[in-house]
Amino acid sequence: MSVFSGQRYAVLGLGRAGLPAAQRLRELGAEVFVWDDNAASREAAAGFAVCPPSGVPGRLDGLVLSPGIPHRLPKPHPEAAWALAHGVPVLTDAELLYRAVRGSGSKARFAGITGTNGKSTTTALLAHILNVAGVPNAAGANLGPAALSLPILPDAGVYVLEMSSYMLERIVTLRFDAAVMLNLSPDHLDRHGDMEGYAAAKRTIFARQDARCTAVIGVDDEPSRVMAAWLDTQPATVVRISGRGQETGAKALAGEHNAQNALAAAALARALGVGEAAIAEGIASFPGLAHRAQEVAAGHGVRFINDSKATNADAASRAMACHERFVWIAGGVAKAGGIEDLEPLYSRIEAAYLIGQDGEAFAARLRQAGVAAEYVGTLEAAVPRAFAAARQGAGVVLFSPAAASFDQFPNFEVRGDVFARLAREEVA
Repeated sequence: MSVFSGQRYAVLGLGRAGLPAAQRLRELGAEVFVWDDNAASREAAAGFAVCPPSGVPGRLDGLVLSPGIPHRLPKPHPEAAWALAHGVPVLTDAELLYRAVRGSGSKARFAGITGTNGKSTTTALLAHILNVAGVPNAAGANLGPAALSLPILPDAGVYVLEMSSYMLERIVTLRFDAAVMLNLSPDHLDRHGDMEGYAAAKRTIFARQDARCTAVIGVDDEPSRVMAAWLDTQPATVVRISGRGQETGAKALAGEHNAQNALAAAALARALGVGEAAIAEGIASFPGLAHRAQEVAAGHGVRFINDSKATNADAASRAMACHERFVWIAGGVAKAGGIEDLEPLYSRIEAAYLIGQDGEAFAARLRQAGVAAEYVGTLEAAVPRAFAAARQGAGVVLFSPAAASFDQFPNFEVRGDVFARLAREEVA
């Protein structure tokens, strides 16, 4: 297939999304130039023309920029700044997946999921429901495989794409037949300038929708309600969802936040033509996701819950609200506001053991509120202390960091895997 024949792209950033995007672009007929600031990453791109975008001779049809590399705020990467100055579109690989699918003649539909929290669970749940219903589908983008590495689906197929704000600000023609914006709380403000800029990026998931499309919107927070009012002025069918006071009854989807996720997935599935029986079966049989309120070990009267995906306070609040009492392990690189918004849940914390760059500040804030809190630095130090405390108390160790991982770990997955290993060692 040569849907990109005669087109020329530069790919900047050769990590999880970048190198697969370069490989697929080449397979689809494009001429591809690759670059990474890291020499080892450049060496891993054997067989490609290795050249910074600004050094590519002749025209470029686009710069595929890895999501973590800024093209505007807080400071644009020099190559991204060059592309913008020279009229080269800065794209995400999800945009190129859409162009490849349409260029192949496939009428497969696109479902998009965004929000500050709950994206991954909702994405995986929708894909699971589609599997139960026998609908061909491929899930990926911010969760799982890079978007452009997904296969070309037949007309009856559905792409289920988790879209971060970083990805959404780099789509140009991609239109989602069904899309959801789950919730909005402060996150990534350095990349978007302020909350208004962050909301504007998230709202892009509804761009180019028409009367045949469905826009699902959570209404459990004020910024989302503002977006819902805006959606009412747009042509798509609007479906409002709220998890307040609701439970799914499914073990893998406990809590109001997961009720909202389930309602979102169900609304998207209906918009895609899935029947109620398959939706109900899919929700009931959903196995859950790793690192999202996942029980990873149990023994000696203690359960260890891995919620490493909770990289901000709002995400942590969702797991914390599922337990009346628990021993908390948290810390890392704090987002705006730290753990201030968690104060209504402090009374549930029997003891807290803090780690990472901002762990000392978290510990000080908790002690100020009367919570027994100790800064211990690392997971290796925190897990045995938390285990001992939980054996004397409610029997739950909750690792829900309320902070990013990159001070001590490559990502939240590695962080969660380390916690799970240490927890298993304690109960062995």
